[in-house]
Amino acid sequence: MAEQSMGPVEGAQPRDGRLRVFLVDDHAMFRAGVRAELGGHVEVVGEASTVAEAVSRIAATQPDVVLLDVHMPDGGGRAVLDAMRRTHPQVRFLALSVSDAAEDVIGLIRAGARGYVTKTISPDELTDAIRRVADGDAVFSPRLAGFVLDAFAARPDAPVADPELDQLTNREREVLRLLARGYAYKEIAKELFISIKTVETHVSNVLRKLQMSNRYELSRWAADRRLV
Repeated sequence: MAEQSMGPVEGAQPRDGRLRVFLVDDHAMFRAGVRAELGGHVEVVGEASTVAEAVSRIAATQPDVVLLDVHMPDGGGRAVLDAMRRTHPQVRFLALSVSDAAEDVIGLIRAGARGYVTKTISPDELTDAIRRVADGDAVFSPRLAGFVLDAFAARPDAPVADPELDQLTNREREVLRLLARGYAYKEIAKELFISIKTVETHVSNVLRKLQMSNRYELSRWAADRRLV
């Protein structure tokens, strides 16, 4: 049912001066949860589950703030930012992701996001973050701010690319991080809203691409790159 209801009519202006927010995430249940949690604090003017939908609908609705997932099957938050930042500089982007990996945080900020918070954030904290980003502030979950400070202060021009990591798809990276944190396959499936069989397939692909034989080698590899 959540996929069928898009909330307010896209392009409609709020009648009470509330901030206009757009949701980009490939999980319908998560988008529905965010809409419910934000309640009457903001006006959710639209949502999208793919990069193409996001680019088209953000241009049509002209929101104040876009809540942007980092990893989606067709490119994720970085692709949306790359498509929108030059043509719609007035729109602010706040990353809202399950990932707290340094390269994801740094990559999205370098691409133009004004903040980055994780999906463990409370509704009140998320509402406050949206308001602050709309006002031009930079907002981060506490643990993540250090990644950005380290990257921009110590190595402002350093690339965040990793040839081995770049072999992996966005979903494979998500599975790898959770696996390295000690999650069981069943827990990974629940966290990412995918089947256990799909988790097994992603793990097999990661092992093959990185030429490793077990999850313990993967965990050490991920820890060395600060992915956990």
